[in-house]
Amino acid sequence: MTIATNGLHHVTAIAGDPQRNADFYLKTLGLRLVKSTVNFDDPGTYHLYYGDEAGRPGSLMTFFPFRGAPRGRQGTGQATTTSFSVPEHSIGWWYRHLESVGVEVGRIQNRDGEDVLTFRDPDGLVLSLVAHPQGDPRAPWDNGIVPAEHGIRGLHSVTLSVSREEATFGMLNKLGLNLVSEQENRFRFAAADGGPGSFVDVLVTPREPEGLVAAGTVHHVAWRAPDQPTQATWRAELAESGVRPTSILDRQYFRSVYFREPGGTLLEIATDDPGFTADEPLLELGRALKLPPWLEPSREQIAAGLPALNLPAENNPEELPA
Repeated sequence: MTIATNGLHHVTAIAGDPQRNADFYLKTLGLRLVKSTVNFDDPGTYHLYYGDEAGRPGSLMTFFPFRGAPRGRQGTGQATTTSFSVPEHSIGWWYRHLESVGVEVGRIQNRDGEDVLTFRDPDGLVLSLVAHPQGDPRAPWDNGIVPAEHGIRGLHSVTLSVSREEATFGMLNKLGLNLVSEQENRFRFAAADGGPGSFVDVLVTPREPEGLVAAGTVHHVAWRAPDQPTQATWRAELAESGVRPTSILDRQYFRSVYFREPGGTLLEIATDDPGFTADEPLLELGRALKLPPWLEPSREQIAAGLPALNLPAENNPEELPA
């Protein structure tokens, strides 16, 4: 196998009310809405993408918000925690900030030499902020809501919960990830040279029930491919090894291939290109509803069925920080 992902591309989850979702990720976590579009497979609901100022791969958390969606159940066969990277000195600031806006937070823990602060979003999705002792060179979205010195740098890791580990370990190895640490029933794998944005933790919980994907749970986890030819090669290698990947799908801002790892979690390989400025300027990212060409004839009908989203002015400043 020649597959060697550089790390996480994005994590996609299910939410309930879209305005509540946007308020939390924009105002509480200080991310930027870099694309407002729809679920291409179910255009009656939004697909909202949050990330750094340009929505770079590795910074992205995305949502399908279904109004009135029932709560899901976290369990095996899912990504059960999504973690963001923050500066090492910022965990205390985040603890106070989250408490001040009414978010219930757990105690700060130290795991693998990293401080970890765990909490839930308004739909119950489990999130954590992680401070890596070697730091994270990625720049935050400097929006004036969360101070840049404390801002989220991007994704840090995801945690997959499985009832049995061997087959999942094998799949991660196929993707080019290697086991780098082990603590009781938690196993950390890293892509490339490791560091924030490259990690996946496998939590082995044989007595836990299977998860149920609905509001407050992760739908899928995407890994990076540098370009479309590389993605096509990797897809062919997965198919030859007995995995059943989908065809390559056009998601406008990247190309996608989906498949399930043996533990049950839906995975994706997503290309780094073409990116979110493919159909709107950097300054205007997320401001307007963007549709793929095949849905444009139905724009009026689709837009009428979607609730309005009120975005803070900081999402689209007149100038971006230098």
